[in-house]
Amino acid sequence: MSDSQTADIRSLTLAELKARIEELGEPGYRAKQIFSWLHRKNAVGWEEMSDLPAKLRERLITEVPLREAPVVRRQESAIDGTVKVLFELFDGNLIESVLMHYRFGYSVCISSQAGCRMGCAFCASTLSGLSRNLTAGEMLSQVYAFERELSEGERVSHVVVMGSGEPMENYDEVIRFFRLLAAPEGHKLSLRNMTVSTCGIIPGIRRLSQEGIPVNLAISLHAPNDEIRSQIMPVARKYPMEELLDACRDYFALTGRRLTWEYALIRDINDREEHARELADRIRGITGVVNLIPVNPVKERGLHEPDRDGVRHFQKVLNEHGTEATIRRTLGRDIDGACGQLRRKLVEE
Repeated sequence: MSDSQTADIRSLTLAELKARIEELGEPGYRAKQIFSWLHRKNAVGWEEMSDLPAKLRERLITEVPLREAPVVRRQESAIDGTVKVLFELFDGNLIESVLMHYRFGYSVCISSQAGCRMGCAFCASTLSGLSRNLTAGEMLSQVYAFERELSEGERVSHVVVMGSGEPMENYDEVIRFFRLLAAPEGHKLSLRNMTVSTCGIIPGIRRLSQEGIPVNLAISLHAPNDEIRSQIMPVARKYPMEELLDACRDYFALTGRRLTWEYALIRDINDREEHARELADRIRGITGVVNLIPVNPVKERGLHEPDRDGVRHFQKVLNEHGTEATIRRTLGRDIDGACGQLRRKLVEE
């Protein structure tokens, strides 16, 4: 257990929390009560935990800080109701999260790092570099904050680790986050309703395939070959596409979980018909679906999305070549919807 986990009580498993409570000289059964308050009832302060003795609550307030990340900016789309929130962490770092409403329920997209060092050309998160990794508790707090906003009887049904940061560079904390979110004594969200997205960190993909948890894997592919991919994603220079695809084949073989290929369509770079045909050929035989995303314009990048007809034609070519493809709903365009835009906007201000 790291120092950051010890300091962040939400990052502790039930067993670790029991040990921590016993270190304070309190009976171990109190841990289950506290765990439920933290992960099922979404408590934001020790004073809320009414079934704990008053003296214990006072001691916890003094000795065990319960870190909260206040909201410093909240934006709600007038178009589709998407909510984007900027949280301030205890050390002043800013992170973004998004709540989206779909037919199947509410989905939250969370950040796994403050900033990012991957350097993808279409992303605002990486413009200021990486500040630090988040703890599992800081990731959980993003989900729980949105749950507090929902009406009685509603809850977050899906979680995607697809916000700022590269999850595979914070692997241990992301896995801890998944396990805590699924804990039967806590929130009990199905692991099958959780998704992690990576820009192609092959060692992380291979570790995840051995983890024994049925989370969904999304690959930020965004190109049909290494030449184009290297232009917009520096990670491709370290992890070539064929090696990445081999790791994905093995992932499906070991887990049975089909993959999602994230593909941001960028006008005049990766959106031509020949790119669609090449993409279909490259991923043939790996069970999955291509999620086409008209690139969300970032002013510092100067990249532009294709027109709607061009997006539909790209999808049509993929389908004709035996590749299932969907077009992602465009959400939050009027509220700095792309990863990192809101954080950067506040920093500039």
